[in-house]
Amino acid sequence: MISGICALLVLASMLLSNEPSGFGLAALMAVAPLPILLAAVLALDRLEPEPRLNLAFAFVWGAGVAVVLAVVLSMAGEALVRSAGYGQTVAGNIGVVVLAPVTEEALKGAALLLLLRRRKEIDGLTDGIIYAAMAGLGFALVENVGYYLVAFVEGGAGDAVGVFVMRGVISPLGHPVYTSMIGLGVAYAATRRHPVRWLAIPLGYLGAVLLHGAWNGAATLGSLPALGGAYLLELAVIIVLVVVTVRERQRVLGKIGGVLPAYLPTGVVTPQDVGMLSSLKARRHARRWARKAGLSKAMSDYQHAATELAMLHMRAEREGMAPAEFTGQREALLHVMGAARRW
Repeated sequence: MISGICALLVLASMLLSNEPSGFGLAALMAVAPLPILLAAVLALDRLEPEPRLNLAFAFVWGAGVAVVLAVVLSMAGEALVRSAGYGQTVAGNIGVVVLAPVTEEALKGAALLLLLRRRKEIDGLTDGIIYAAMAGLGFALVENVGYYLVAFVEGGAGDAVGVFVMRGVISPLGHPVYTSMIGLGVAYAATRRHPVRWLAIPLGYLGAVLLHGAWNGAATLGSLPALGGAYLLELAVIIVLVVVTVRERQRVLGKIGGVLPAYLPTGVVTPQDVGMLSSLKARRHARRWARKAGLSKAMSDYQHAATELAMLHMRAEREGMAPAEFTGQREALLHVMGAARRW
């Protein structure tokens, strides 16, 4: 709630201090690509969707608290640089290339650290990527309104559209990609048991800062080779993130195929169900059939509970859960599966 209020205050201050038409254009351009970007991020989360409340928290944190504190810290940092005797140009460049990546990635990444309180919701690297990307999208939304508005004030609608092409079309996934490095680190630490696992978090943060700094540095230089190199680096990281999610999804599907046959005697799972649940294509076919039969929610509940059951086994193997805790969670999931089957 506090973060949402922060986001609204920032946007309100932009509106009140500028022409309404300029703010309207800036807001429209910032929001326009958001549905596509959200769909692209959430497509990675199809197998075991994260709770909507957690996703909303990460997004609003990025759009609110992270933006407000980033502005304050960047202004304070640039003031310190100027007080050391450097000119406005040098202070601005240091702010963009060094201070912004250091502060913004720390603030966006804080959403992941807060979500560690609900560690059972971070079952793998994909979860870390999803939450980090949501925080990055929220941050980018509000930041882009500011960039487009400044461009509109200084050069009119044409300049604003030019900035939109760079930030909203050519590189719309910048912030989600940078912060995904922190997401990988947090998820690795949350799903491993060896003592040095916590080093993954500062390493992920370092990766996020370097990626962010490389792009900002290339944009500051303004040379085509530098921008091309930074863009290719960002594209390579996106490919790596997709590969990570695909491999992890295959691992979970394999675990489903290995775990569920043991539950055939319960009657909540049939051999055909095991085959359906172990394949994304078969899952889609099942959901399509369920929609035609008016049983969409029942099928969704069944698939989700069965996936959670397999991941419960994975979590128990990884963390060594207490038998009573494991049994309680297992019975609750079997109850959901049984209720869905009755439809």
